[in-house]
Amino acid sequence: MSATYRVAVRALCDFTARQGDLDHRFTPAPSAREGMEGHTLVTSRRGEDYLAELPLSGKFEGLIVTGRADGFDPTANRLEEIKTHRGSLERMADNQRALHWAQVKVYGALLCAERALEQITLTLVYLDIASGKETLLSQEATADELQAFFAEQCQRFLAWAEQEAGHRQDRDSGLQTLRFPHAAFRPGQRELAEDVYKAASTGRCLLAQAPTGIGKTMGTLFPMLSAMPRQQLDRIAFLTMKTPGRRLALDALATLRTSDETLPLRVLELVAREKACEYPDRACHGESCPLAAGFYDRLPAARQAAVDQGWLDRDALREVALAHDVCPYYLGQELARWADVIVGDVNHWFDSHALLHGLAQANDWRTGVLVDEAHNLIERARGMYSAELDQQRFNRVRRAAPKALSRPLGRLSRQWQAVIKEAGLEEEGDPRKPTYRLLTALPDKLVTAAQQVGAAITDHLGEHPEDASLELQELLFEALAFCRLAERFGEHSLCDLTRYGRGRAVLGLRNLIPADFLAARFNAAHSVVLFSATLNPAHYYRDLLGLPENTVWREVASPFTACQLEVRIRTDISTRFRDRDASIDPIVATMAQQYQRKSGHYLAFFSSFAYLEAALARFREAHPEVPVFSQTRGMPEAQREEFLARFAPVGEGIGFAVLGGAFAEGIDLPGDRLIGAFIATLGLPPFNDFNEALKARLTARFGQGDDYTYRIPGMIKVVQAAGRVIRSPEDQGVVVLMDDRFAQASVRALLPRWWTLGDIHP
Repeated sequence: MSATYRVAVRALCDFTARQGDLDHRFTPAPSAREGMEGHTLVTSRRGEDYLAELPLSGKFEGLIVTGRADGFDPTANRLEEIKTHRGSLERMADNQRALHWAQVKVYGALLCAERALEQITLTLVYLDIASGKETLLSQEATADELQAFFAEQCQRFLAWAEQEAGHRQDRDSGLQTLRFPHAAFRPGQRELAEDVYKAASTGRCLLAQAPTGIGKTMGTLFPMLSAMPRQQLDRIAFLTMKTPGRRLALDALATLRTSDETLPLRVLELVAREKACEYPDRACHGESCPLAAGFYDRLPAARQAAVDQGWLDRDALREVALAHDVCPYYLGQELARWADVIVGDVNHWFDSHALLHGLAQANDWRTGVLVDEAHNLIERARGMYSAELDQQRFNRVRRAAPKALSRPLGRLSRQWQAVIKEAGLEEEGDPRKPTYRLLTALPDKLVTAAQQVGAAITDHLGEHPEDASLELQELLFEALAFCRLAERFGEHSLCDLTRYGRGRAVLGLRNLIPADFLAARFNAAHSVVLFSATLNPAHYYRDLLGLPENTVWREVASPFTACQLEVRIRTDISTRFRDRDASIDPIVATMAQQYQRKSGHYLAFFSSFAYLEAALARFREAHPEVPVFSQTRGMPEAQREEFLARFAPVGEGIGFAVLGGAFAEGIDLPGDRLIGAFIATLGLPPFNDFNEALKARLTARFGQGDDYTYRIPGMIKVVQAAGRVIRSPEDQGVVVLMDDRFAQASVRALLPRWWTLGDIHP
């Protein structure tokens, strides 16, 4: 092949040595941390001359193969591939063992070539995590045999590698002449695009605050794609908080492809497993699901058909998968290795088990990451790095668990009671009013008991896979997730206990400062661009997300003018909790007066459903002639769509909604579909024990506890909700803010600078 293509040993063997069924039945397996610790344990047992993590590389025609062998003992002339496991080795699938042998043989070929060895001992070292026992499987091999095996694997991969190298050349060539797909940039869009291109060119992170309506999706994708060949980016990940964001990204990419039909750009949409599964009532293995049976045997043809098609949104990927009788979800996971642009949820890069981050690390990718609606990343990341133990689930599993697990489960039960007693929550209390305690320290004895339960269940299921009930597995996964986070417990998190009644307590590990987990994710990317209409102040995001010191913050000037949006403030109304009842009548009067000034569609936002319901009832009573409709608690998707459908052109009425909810951001109601918004709250999080603990922690760390806990998150919600009104340079509308604290300079500083504020005097 003319072009050079690099591939890791693991990726090469994954491509050439996998066969048979897809099998995702539960099998006890060590965590990544246990795997690393297991490797360290094995290498510590070897002699002084032992070489661990030995870098090796070799070339076959135009293919460069690289990797790190686990260990080589030059005295014994033995090359080792170390694998950790739980349970009996006899249950390991043949195709898994074949993959392990393939890896050590390829490393053996590279080592023999590098050191001019005529023969070598190849050894698979299987370490049982539970017992620390090593099982060694060895075979002798000559350099000629290994070179022949290496050549065979490379030959099997070579056609694909040549195709991929050619695709990379064609892709980069096409992107070097990429043209903006519209006749002109929107106001502010060129400025945003230039900042994104500079960030990609300098390998820096960018915080870009840009108003709604300027075309942020195209304004970030186009420059990152333009930088792709010049910066030798391997992949671009466009990450969103919600499904509508994925749709916007795919629409922008489709526009780029349409404007240049010769552009060979592979686009993949990643969707959640539950949304992609064709047989949700079947177990994920070949004996149950027809799309898992023979998956790896049919994968090569499906993979080739998919990359030939290039455009792989959810529907297109499903069509290719079903045409080849393979699982759409796992075909998508495979194609994440070969796509140029991956569109998916933020968890694919930032979660502890993130697919794209893992692939980037394993394959040494240079990745450009775009994060849409980035103001949500702090809360999303807090959720990613938090975990719970549910006493009620534990008790339910304990009653039906195998007898062999009774001792560790009993030990954990006693620790549950000890923690509840120590927290002073033994009293029965009112089950309708949960009792809450912040714990001063991690309950180490309970964590140890949970670790022992996890190990006991894992070991038991290794010997008795027939006992792998869904509830037992869920308890195991819950315990493992909790214990993994407990190992990293520190000032970035706190521990709390909530009791809902007898046998119904929940122990939580709550992340407060995601920076300590996310900093490494930002450093792993070549460039990360975080963009949103609300990323002010910059230091709030830098501190809580752990962005690099050289991160750039840019604010794109709004294309909107003050004459488009009338911002009116009632500074004589208090929406504080103690003043809620007294605030209802003036709020209702203000809304009615504005509606009488100009009828049309409005959204009214409140801080809670209770507040909303009280205002709605009073408004209906006082103004029955005005059409009103309301968001409800736990509103299903179909009803949310009906709510939005009420905002038809040339219509009128007021929709009541909760600030920070489904209708406060991420919805687009241009023109006269929405002409105004009432915001009867400052959006502040509730004053409670948890938020006060968060405030104390953020004060200690950053000296900004009150702002970081209350004021800034609240005002982000306010600005997002107000941003529903003006969606294009042609829109006109009004926003009415109702709370006396909007008169404070510190609050007004967090409002968009292009707004002109006017007070309402009753």
